[in-house]
Amino acid sequence: MSSRHITAGILAHVDAGKTTLSESLLYLSGKIQKQGRVDHKDAYLDTWQLEKDRGITIFSKQAELSFGGTDGLSVTLLDTPGHIDFSPETERVLQVLDCAILVISAADGVIGQVRNLWNLLAHYRIPTFLFVNKMDQPGADTADLLRDIRDNLSSQCVDFTGVQFDPVLQIPENQAENIAVCDDRVLEHYLETEEIREDDLRTMIRDRKLFPVFFGSALRNEGVSTLMRAMDALTLMKHYPDEFGARIFKISRDDSGNRLTWMKITGGSLSVRSVISVRNEDSTGGGGENTDQKVNQIRIYSGKSFVQVPRVDAGSVCAVTGPDKTRIGMGLGFEHDSDASVLQPVWKSRILLAPDQDRTEALRNLRVLEEEEPLLHIDQDDASGEISARIMGKVQMEILKELCAQRFNMRIDFAQPSIMYKETIADSVEGVGHYEPLRHYAEVHLLMEPGEPGSGLVLESDCSTDDLALNWQRLILSHLEEQPFPGVLTGSEITDIKITVIGGRASEKHTSGGDFRQAAHRAVRQGLMMAKNVLLEPVLRLHAELPSGSMGRFMTDIQRMEGSADLRENDGSTAVITGSVPAASLGDYQQDFMSYTHGHGRLSLTLRGYEPCRHPEEVILEKGYDPEADTDHPSSSVFCSHGAGIRVPWNQVRDYMHIDTGWRPDMKWLTAEDQELSADGLKAENTEKTGEKKIFSAGWQKKHRTREKSWTEEQRTRENEENELQQIFEKTYSGSSWNTPIHSAANSYSNEAGIWSRDGSLERAERDKTEQNKSESCGTAAAKSAGEQTSSGKNQRSGITGVTPKKEDYLLVDGYNIIFSWEELRSLAASGMDAARDRLIDIMSNFHGTRSGTLILVFDAYKVPGGRGAVCRYHNIYVVYTKEAETADAYIEKTVHKIGKQGNVTVATSDGLEQVIIFGEGARRMSARELLLEVEASRKELRSTYHL
Repeated sequence: MSSRHITAGILAHVDAGKTTLSESLLYLSGKIQKQGRVDHKDAYLDTWQLEKDRGITIFSKQAELSFGGTDGLSVTLLDTPGHIDFSPETERVLQVLDCAILVISAADGVIGQVRNLWNLLAHYRIPTFLFVNKMDQPGADTADLLRDIRDNLSSQCVDFTGVQFDPVLQIPENQAENIAVCDDRVLEHYLETEEIREDDLRTMIRDRKLFPVFFGSALRNEGVSTLMRAMDALTLMKHYPDEFGARIFKISRDDSGNRLTWMKITGGSLSVRSVISVRNEDSTGGGGENTDQKVNQIRIYSGKSFVQVPRVDAGSVCAVTGPDKTRIGMGLGFEHDSDASVLQPVWKSRILLAPDQDRTEALRNLRVLEEEEPLLHIDQDDASGEISARIMGKVQMEILKELCAQRFNMRIDFAQPSIMYKETIADSVEGVGHYEPLRHYAEVHLLMEPGEPGSGLVLESDCSTDDLALNWQRLILSHLEEQPFPGVLTGSEITDIKITVIGGRASEKHTSGGDFRQAAHRAVRQGLMMAKNVLLEPVLRLHAELPSGSMGRFMTDIQRMEGSADLRENDGSTAVITGSVPAASLGDYQQDFMSYTHGHGRLSLTLRGYEPCRHPEEVILEKGYDPEADTDHPSSSVFCSHGAGIRVPWNQVRDYMHIDTGWRPDMKWLTAEDQELSADGLKAENTEKTGEKKIFSAGWQKKHRTREKSWTEEQRTRENEENELQQIFEKTYSGSSWNTPIHSAANSYSNEAGIWSRDGSLERAERDKTEQNKSESCGTAAAKSAGEQTSSGKNQRSGITGVTPKKEDYLLVDGYNIIFSWEELRSLAASGMDAARDRLIDIMSNFHGTRSGTLILVFDAYKVPGGRGAVCRYHNIYVVYTKEAETADAYIEKTVHKIGKQGNVTVATSDGLEQVIIFGEGARRMSARELLLEVEASRKELRSTYHL
């Protein structure tokens, strides 16, 4: 391949002469010896019989040619469909282009489909050359056409007639000024030197600041050579990385039925027998595992023929055989998958099969067509078995019928198309989903908020990794991207919703990837059932050019269809009208339009977007969708009870959830005056208000409360609630002690097993046990030392009848776990563990200066040969180094077990398993993040007290 190589696409509306221009380029470059014609059915790139019969391009094609001889520019030319029904094929080709040629018919000028193509080129930022074809026809005026182009497309479209490229660049003065004003930097240089550099032209074209316009006749080969020389001189080459990357833009089959994957290599190279990693689209349990697939052949096509090559380098377009899991829009290597198509069908139709047609075989054949045109979205209703497809228009339906007959010998027809509605929400809700059949576990909490119109589904995560590991959060997002979700009004696809993961829980033993898929999907559906739902319908943008005498009827028709129309121009003979109209009202109006304008009118319709439906009640009643009967998309959750899974309906599921994220619909909002540090030191985000409607931003869990309680305050709240319950209990069951467990050994004194004592025997046994426990060792030297300081006072108080001794507060800190959980200490540990350990000891000592009780900081020393362990007093805290073969976890578990009944024990660690164990011993849990927040609060307290 030449070092100067580009991939260029050629685009046009129907009958603009696009295929004729392709033939001219191939002929003038020496690729073909005879120039074919569409009307003669011998065009080089019309390789399908369907295309020859209809005289239109249906599928994109590839041709290899060279501008300027063997040393000139090597070009991969991709021919694209011009009919609006096949525009998605054109859009997919745009994603692999280096530049494009937009063909405009001099007879038609800038019509609706030209505007659509121009918008697509702008969306994908494709450098563009314009060629105005059919200038040999009577009435074609260069000045009028250029004015039309500049008015309707861009003022940066400049006529390049008369510009010379060989041997040096020469630009006429009037055109030089028009070029210079397209870029401020170029204009400044031009005013100083009165010249425009060739490099500046290349840069402006690449950055879409300049669009060269050429005029000619492709049929007569006029103006085409000038276009070729301009592309040779003014196209900048792309630089590709060494790492392999590729983008797939097409799937097809050859005459032998071999599956072809068309791709552009965007980095490195690809060789025969190479193995490429393909994401498995059907994977649900693992969130998208990769499958390795081998490349058997690499083909470079030119028209219908091809050559096999052992290797292709970056910049090449090729078709490969072998991989069967690839799909359109997929990225290979470092490339990401493509975003959703800009063009989307708005009609859906049932596919009618012949009575003797096997439905399973028909579905399999239609899936093959869906691979090649993903927007078909072939779907089968499980209940009725009916198959449906999304369609762009009637021409596409006709082509699909002919394709099925030719390729599969299968006769199909289409029912009357219906509008594709969508659904969204009008308020913010928290959707919750739980999936816990036996030996499975996952819980997901999603914040669902109304999104911007046209934004689709926006997925984010705002959940602490202390609550849910990052890999589970990513898996939830992956499952939410897998497929469209049906709404609850009509079962139509939901859109324009922002979904944020705000909470979740997994089990180390029982959770698998598929569990989170179930929980996430149920959370979405439960949220939709809770929300205020809005039905949306497609609205089309219209652009009409028609005789002035037909203007009145057209305006009346649009108003009758509940659309809007504005008169833009009327020169007495032709009127130009723009506006919008609901797609559901349009029907076959285009045929009526052509009839009453006697073929002199042009009506262009493009999707403007989805807007609230005008008559939602009628549509909902007609659809008759029951969301609770949709077993494929349940809104209920599954919980485990007595070893079996039970289903909990969506409106009761909140009472069964295992976690509470704290989100509430009536949560107080922060005002502009509140945009400062709150008491817990967290920065509040701005909130957006639209009228009376308030929208949560992505930091709600920490920032949209008036003030988040600290860990200490949360513990104090729990203690107050427990004391209140204790008073109620002891008042109700006089003579019984709240502190004695139901299944305590002390209950052996009661009259009936498992029942609280009413005769005082239980209290006496419990007091005896308490006195015995007080005389026992605390289990560790640190706990014993701490206990000796307060034992005297405790013994005195415990002797008072009816008064419960106050328990000592203990805080055990897992030292190394905290070091590797805090960013400051983790960075310090990278340079030296001793420095990080000393820093943590100082931090804990300062922190404990504002707290009561005993703080024990535990460090692992189990790998120290012969280590006997040590307990050191450092100012106001105890520092423990474990003995050989004893981990900090083991030491903490042993200590909690021994002092748990005598004191209020809290363990600070982010070790999930350790938290579960110490919780079972009755200790409280504090995560590393919660401890950090407590430390920050104590620092503020010290600064405030001592004015630091």
